[in-house]
Amino acid sequence: MKIVVLDAKATNPGDNPWTPVEAFGEVTTYDQTNAVDTLARAAGADVLITNKVVLDAETLAQLPDLKFVTVLATGYNVVDVEAARKQGVVVSNAPGYSTGAVAQFTFALLLELCHHVGHHSQRVAEGEWARRGEFCFWDTPLVELAGKTMGIVGWGSIGQEVGRLANAFGMEVLACATSPHPAPDFGPWRQCELDELVAESDVVSLHCPLTPDNERFFGADRLARMKPSAFLINTARGALIDSAALRDALNRDQLAAAAIDVTTTEPVSPDDPLLEAKNCLITPHIAWATLAARKRLMNITAQNIGAFIEGNPIHVVS
Repeated sequence: MKIVVLDAKATNPGDNPWTPVEAFGEVTTYDQTNAVDTLARAAGADVLITNKVVLDAETLAQLPDLKFVTVLATGYNVVDVEAARKQGVVVSNAPGYSTGAVAQFTFALLLELCHHVGHHSQRVAEGEWARRGEFCFWDTPLVELAGKTMGIVGWGSIGQEVGRLANAFGMEVLACATSPHPAPDFGPWRQCELDELVAESDVVSLHCPLTPDNERFFGADRLARMKPSAFLINTARGALIDSAALRDALNRDQLAAAAIDVTTTEPVSPDDPLLEAKNCLITPHIAWATLAARKRLMNITAQNIGAFIEGNPIHVVS
């Protein structure tokens, strides 16, 4: 079994060996793969492992030996699943590996917006506390979450875990999902339409997959419905937000702040509008990347390959 990993570095930058996958065949890893190199590197592979390398219909059609693709992520929009199905190629993903990590990071972003911990630590290091001669100081607003409303767009496993954490902080939770859901084991909670959620929430956090129907669905009109005091958080996909519209909304004080772990182009383009936005915290797509989460990802990927070889594939996407 010839197994090729097209973009290995993010999953294993040196602390997460491919040993579980190597049990199933000859493994070749590439730290990163550009589009022009994809075919040459994938040629002859029985199994391809990809994270962000695109496997479109044209590419798949030129890989007659390919039998199985397993994606190093929960989202699988990098693979043309319909073209793969027609070609007899099974595609699996890795659900659930990063639920706790992303939910925790969502609150890391939110708490930074509330307290500006890094900023105040830097000010102390610069001598500002000593210069002021007072027992305390702050030079940004300090926000308490208890009693506020958290609006969660996307009520999958990550969205629900974020809701559970929000409830622990004393927040009311509003959820927007594509279908009705039973009430969770915490409250207050209710499901509502997106525009109602946007208008009523003090924090809006995105946890939905990117589809052709919701690309840039947080644009100027929707952002204008948010409270001027509200925070917007995105740890899902960058293209869910119209970056130029968010920049303009922040610079006009239409909302208080944003925290973004994903951008439309990754790595972030030097001309990304969000780099010109005030009160916008940007991190380099690291919500998922704890070592514990990456080890779970490695093990799920190995399980996917083993199940496929045994003739009972798991985590198959359609």
